[in-house]
Formats: sequence, C-alpha cells, structure tokens
Amino acid sequence: MSEHDSEWRLNYFNYFTEIEEHFQRARGTGLFLLSPLDWALIESWKNGGVPLEAVLRGIDAAFEKWRSRKNRTQMVNSLAFCAQAVAKAAEEMAGGAPSRASTGTEGPVFALEEVQAHLERSAARLREAGFPSIAASVELILGDLPARLADPESLDRELTVLEDKLLAAIRTQKADAELMALRAQLDLELRAYRGKMNAAQIAMLEKQYLDRKLLQGASLPRLSLFYL
Repeated sequence: MSEHDSEWRLNYFNYFTEIEEHFQRARGTGLFLLSPLDWALIESWKNGGVPLEAVLRGIDAAFEKWRSRKNRTQMVNSLAFCAQAVAKAAEEMAGGAPSRASTGTEGPVFALEEVQAHLERSAARLREAGFPSIAASVELILGDLPARLADPESLDRELTVLEDKLLAAIRTQKADAELMALRAQLDLELRAYRGKMNAAQIAMLEKQYLDRKLLQGASLPRLSLFYL
C-alpha cells in the first residue's frame, strides 16, 4: 500500500468514529449519543474537506473555552457548539500551523468480502424499493469489485454519485408537505446554532441533514464506504 493510500484510509475511514469518540471524551460522557444534526455536521465537514485534525483541535478548543467559564449551567449537547472553533482550526491549518504528531494509528483495511456484502445488501434493497437502475449500477460495480477496491477513493466517489441520483429520485416521490416538515424540524434543531456557523456551513449542513433523513425515511442504505 502506498503512503498516499495509507494516509487516505486513516483520514477517510476513521473520520466519523474519531470525531464521535473525541467529542465524547472532551464532554466526559462516553455514552453520549450524537444526534442526527451532529452526524450531518460531521458529514458536511468531511464533504467540505475539513481535515480530521482540524475538527479534533476545534473540539478541544471549544471545550477549553467552555470550561474556562465561571458559570457553566448548561452542558454541551451538540457538536454544533464546536463549529466556530473547528472553522478557526481549519483556517489555521490551511495557513501552515503545525500539526500534532502522528499517533501511528493505521486506518482499517476493509476486506473484499465486507465491501461485497455491503454492496449486495444495498443492491437488493434498492431493487425492493423500486430503484432498479441504481441497483443495476451497484451490481455493475460488484462485477468488477476487486479492481475497483484497489482505488477506494475512486470507488467511493462513484458510490456517492449513485447516492446523489437516488436522493434526487426520492425527492421527486415526496410530497411538498413532507419536505416542508423535514425543513421545519431542521430549522428547529438549528435555531440555537445558526450564529455559530456561516452561510456556507449552514447550507452544507442543511443538505447533509435532509439527505440523511430522506434515506432513513425510505429505509434505504447509504452507499458510501463510510457506512460499512
């Protein structure tokens, strides 16, 4: 495995888990469950190219600031509390700020059988739900999976394109009232955090939140390798 592939696997496949565990440790409550908004925020950071290191630094900085307050009457109950600090950390890293020393942890290498099972389940569920063309595209990938898996980054981009097509198809099936209800729920959850994020961050977060909710509501799988 090349150095690039090793680094990509570490930063890519561990992204969600590393952030979740780091937030739980910083909060001091290992059993704390992230909300749909939190997961959407992590996904928006990942899709926006925010380095894992920047997110971890931002979480630490946000909690340091919170702990420095004399009156801490309210617990930190959402990753959105850390959004401004994460954005600042990302800017500092982009400007050449030194990174923490590597821990030497290596990202997991997914077995061919694991990816194959994920895609087979996804294709079957897509056919059951009435999306045969997208299922056929997944099956086409399955037919050449060993070669595709040699470049996991490229494979995941292909799966993400298929997921975008799936989401577009789901939206056409949804009534306007259903979509409006989802947006109203999102607005309610975001209300306390809008001042902590800029317009671009809010827009990306809204998209990730709604995408996640649409797929969950239709009982359809996420196709990305992230969801193995």
